[in-house]
Amino acid sequence: SIAALHCSRRSLSVRRVPHHQLPPDPQTSEQGASRSKLGFPYVRYITTVLILRDHSHLRGSSLKPLIHLQHLRAVNRDRRNRIKDVIKSIRDPEKPNTLEELEVVTEKCVEVQELGEDEYLIIIRFSPTVPHCSLATLIGLCLQVKLQRCLPFKHKLEIYISEGTHSTEEDINKQINDKERVAAAMENPNLREIVEQCVTEPDD
Repeated sequence: SIAALHCSRRSLSVRRVPHHQLPPDPQTSEQGASRSKLGFPYVRYITTVLILRDHSHLRGSSLKPLIHLQHLRAVNRDRRNRIKDVIKSIRDPEKPNTLEELEVVTEKCVEVQELGEDEYLIIIRFSPTVPHCSLATLIGLCLQVKLQRCLPFKHKLEIYISEGTHSTEEDINKQINDKERVAAAMENPNLREIVEQCVTEPDD
């Protein structure tokens, strides 16, 4: 089939038109010739039909799902930005650098999912600098502590080592997501002091 061009306003769609439904060729038809004289653009061989339709009639409930989706995306983007701001300044327990500077955490390591009204699931996936890093558990603990302290909205937090970046990632993932182990670790004065040094902002 050959295609024809139809226009009204605003939106664009495409359909195919059989040969016999096309308007006459302006070179072989009096009707087509008269159209050409009136100034109508005519293309004999067009392969795509572009149809502009007026959707100004869409109101109210027809637009609500789209508006809701746009709102959720904006809220999730705002939540991700807040989380990134919180974790980027955490210092490495061993080196004089932040986790962001060492690329232990990056822009892509934060995921936010809506659980309910004003409640979110936050997933952090961090990458230790080496596969045998002995401080991976401590880094996970620092992430847990600082996020729990600093996030102003209701949330559930899950922290994981990025897949394939550590030799014992499964065991460490279990430790840093076990609330009882985290609480017990923070009762250790020496460990708590290290965590506080890592999570405290430079100006605090």
